[in-house]
Amino acid sequence: MNYKHLQILLRQYNTLEFLKQIHAQAVTLGILHHHQPFACKLLNSYAKLGTSQEPNTLFSQIQNPYIVSWTCLVNLHVQVREPRKALWVFSRLICRNIEPDSYSVVAALSACKCIKDLACGRIVHGIIVRFSLWFDPIVGNALIDMYSKNKDIESTEKVFKCMECKDIASWNSLLNGFAMVNDLESSRLVFDEMPQRNSVSWNAMITAYVRGREIVEALELFREMKAGGECCTVITIVAVLSGCADIGALDPGKCIHGYVSKSNLGFGVTVNNALMDMYAKSGCLDMALKVISEIREKDMFSWTTLISGYAFHGKGKNALEVFGDMIELKMKPNEVTFLWVLSACSHAGLLIEGQRLFNRMNKFYGLQPKIEHYGCMVDLLVRAELLEEAKDFIEQMPINPDAVIWRSLLRACLVHGNLNLAEMAAKMLIELEPDDDGVYILLWNIYFAANRQEDALKMRTFMQNQKVKKKSGCSWVEVNGVTHEFKADYVMHHAGTKIFLVLEGINEQRKLDGQFFVLE
Repeated sequence: MNYKHLQILLRQYNTLEFLKQIHAQAVTLGILHHHQPFACKLLNSYAKLGTSQEPNTLFSQIQNPYIVSWTCLVNLHVQVREPRKALWVFSRLICRNIEPDSYSVVAALSACKCIKDLACGRIVHGIIVRFSLWFDPIVGNALIDMYSKNKDIESTEKVFKCMECKDIASWNSLLNGFAMVNDLESSRLVFDEMPQRNSVSWNAMITAYVRGREIVEALELFREMKAGGECCTVITIVAVLSGCADIGALDPGKCIHGYVSKSNLGFGVTVNNALMDMYAKSGCLDMALKVISEIREKDMFSWTTLISGYAFHGKGKNALEVFGDMIELKMKPNEVTFLWVLSACSHAGLLIEGQRLFNRMNKFYGLQPKIEHYGCMVDLLVRAELLEEAKDFIEQMPINPDAVIWRSLLRACLVHGNLNLAEMAAKMLIELEPDDDGVYILLWNIYFAANRQEDALKMRTFMQNQKVKKKSGCSWVEVNGVTHEFKADYVMHHAGTKIFLVLEGINEQRKLDGQFFVLE
């Protein structure tokens, strides 16, 4: 056994035990002392297997490690999701007066990005300036990426402007930076100014639009992407399908499904799950069932997506049946699965089933309920008109209730006319979200319905004094395959005149019918 044999074996390893044997032979032959490139290959092999204990032992066996070996160890800890250990190794490197190179600082910046530690990122930036490493484009790109992931858009722009050589990765990182802070206008400006684009650029802009609830713009950009011959990826398809699901845009969703089927790109289970979600939220549960039946290897997300579809349409019993089928296949549900099955029970009024599942969540599956699960239980109780029981449940929760829970109780009080409980819930809600216009309007409606005109007027005055403004509503409607967006404070539309004429006609008819509220 010699050095060449070990090199051949290192290209053939497939298990951790086999890699340990190669490591042991290298120690026995004294190779690690004289061949640091081989040691680095060993470190990279350990990283691919997701282990960090043996690599640290290996590194300690290297006499006077070069910067390349240090960088390999930093990268290894980043790859196995141990960013703090990666920064600790990098700090040891600096403390030993070893001059870092571009690759070592890029690895350190990746660690800072993972843990979103802006302070550490600035320290690494200082080291980059100290050793004049910022001229390298990969260092500039890593800095932009680190600052953008930490939502420090000002520093992101400064680094970008100072870069002498900008490549497509630089532009993409800047675009992502604006997207992270939901600045869609600046994101689009960067996108339009890019000297060249790749699939990452298109995906970033489309995803930014979807996250920012600008679904129509996302779909238009997707059409441009296809028309320009750019290859779509899983990220692209999932993003636009998610947008279609959010607004119930069935026809565009069907077109995307057709594109997926014809492209034969083998997008896999992730895209199928997104298709199921789109069909389910658009009301086509039969198509969602057809998609899941065609998935050969269903994962937890497949089952959860189908359950969420049934929950979305109030088909609680169907959701419970799917949940039962999943359990029979020995698949362990996760927190998201329980969230949707509890939501299904809530929408269908299945109180006993929901309570049973909530109790089993921790006892049988070892899952600790989160605030969302408690919210489902409160919703379940108030839908069953058990308002006092819901209040007691909230008071006994081991975690502090959030605004969603109090809002659920408040709306139920509005429906059932429980003014005392409504006032209590509203006060708690205002403490948590003093700028939310919805709670003031709900409480105003309660006072108005109870003929407490003076209290209703006080609520309006309080809103004005607190400078709480009513947020503009937004809705979408699909007509002949085209999705139209309407905003309360935006009246420009090609059919605007006809729409307002119809609206005026509806208002006149409502007045004749003796109805008080007028559409605006």
